[in-house]
Amino acid sequence: MSTLAADAPTYRKLLFIAGIGWLFDAMDVGLASFIFAALSKDWKLTTEQISWLGSINGIGMAIGALLAGVLADRIGRKPVFIFTLLVFSIASGLSALATTFAVLALLRFFIGVGLGGELPVASTLVSESVPAKERGRTVVLLESFWAVGWILAAVVGYFLIPAYGWKGAFLIGAIPALYAVYLRWNLPDSPRLQAPAGKEKEKRSVFRNIAAVWSREYARPTLMLWILWFCVVFSYYGIFLWLPTVMHLKGYALIKSFEYVLIMTLAQLPGYFSAAWLIERYGRKFVLVSYLVMTAVSSYAFGYAESTAGLIISGLFLSFFNLGAWGALYAYTPEQYPTSFRTTGAGMAAAFGRIGGILGPLVIGYLAAAKVSFPVIFSVFFTVTLIGALAVLLLGRETRAQELVD
Repeated sequence: MSTLAADAPTYRKLLFIAGIGWLFDAMDVGLASFIFAALSKDWKLTTEQISWLGSINGIGMAIGALLAGVLADRIGRKPVFIFTLLVFSIASGLSALATTFAVLALLRFFIGVGLGGELPVASTLVSESVPAKERGRTVVLLESFWAVGWILAAVVGYFLIPAYGWKGAFLIGAIPALYAVYLRWNLPDSPRLQAPAGKEKEKRSVFRNIAAVWSREYARPTLMLWILWFCVVFSYYGIFLWLPTVMHLKGYALIKSFEYVLIMTLAQLPGYFSAAWLIERYGRKFVLVSYLVMTAVSSYAFGYAESTAGLIISGLFLSFFNLGAWGALYAYTPEQYPTSFRTTGAGMAAAFGRIGGILGPLVIGYLAAAKVSFPVIFSVFFTVTLIGALAVLLLGRETRAQELVD
C-alpha cells in the first residue's frame, strides 16, 4: 500500500475536502429531524406522514448506494463522488420551495439518492488513499465531520427554525454543500485505480462484480456486513430522525425539545474521537461490538427514562456510542473487498442497510400512533442493535493494520 498511498499532506487534504461534504450531508439529515417536528405543527402532519418523509429518504439512499457503488468501480470514485453531492445539494435547496407533502417527499427521495450514493464512495476513496496503519483512524475521523454537521443542524434547529421557519433551514443546508462540490473538483481519484492492479476494473462487468460480492470467498463477510449495516442504520434513523419529535411527544415544548437534542448531539464528537483512537489500538471488531452493545443499552435506558436528567444522560450515551460505531462501520466496510469490486461491495451493503433506514422511522411512527409505550418501542432498537453486534462478533474478521487487497 505504501506505493499507492498518498503522502500525509495529500491525504489530510483529502480528509478535509471529503469531510466538508460529509458535514453538510449530516446537516441535512440533522435538520430534517428538526424540520419534521416543525412541519408536523405547520402542516398538521400525522405521525405516519412524518414517518414516510424519513423512510422515502431511506428508499433514495438505498438506490443511490447501489448505483453509486457499481458506477464507482467502473468509472472511478471521484466523478461519482461529485455527481452524488450535486444531486443532494440541488434537491435540498429545492425543498425550501415545496408547498405540498407529495413534492417534499419526492425531493427527500432525491436527497436520499445523492446522500446514499456519496457516503460509501467517499469512505472507500479515503480508505484507498491512506496507509494501512492510519486507514481506520482516518476514516473514523472522516465520519467525525458528520457529528459537526449534526451539531450545526441542532444549532440551526434551536436558534433559526423557531424564528425564521423550516424553509430557511433547507437553504442553509444546501448552499454550503455546493461549495463542497467546488472543493472536490480538484480532488485526485483513488491511487489504487491508477495503479496496474486497478486497471482490472475496466475488464469486469457490473454483473460480474455483483456476483463476486456473494462468491464463496466473500459470502461470509458480505453476510456479516449486510446484517451489520441493516441493524446500525435501522437504529440510527429510527431514533435520531425522531429524537426532537419523541421529546415533544414526551411532553416537552418544541423549543425545549430542540434544546435538549442539541445537548445530546454534542456527545457525537467525543464518540467519534474515542473510536478513532481505539480502532487502531484494539481493532475494528472490538470497537464495533463494544460500541453497539452500549448503543443498545443506552437506547433501552432512553426508552424507559422519564425524568429530564435521565433522558439527557441516556441520550448523551446514545449519541456517543451510536456515532462511534458508525465511524468504525465505514472504516471496516471497504476493507472486506478487493479494489476491483470494493465500492460495489460497500454500496450493496449500504443499500441493504438503507432498508433498515426505511423501516426504522416507520416503526416509531406507527407504534407511536398505535399508542405503544416508548419503553416497548425502544426495546425494539435494543434488540436490533444487539443482533448487529453479534454478527460482527461471530462472522467478522479483524482487519486492523492489514493492507487492502488488490
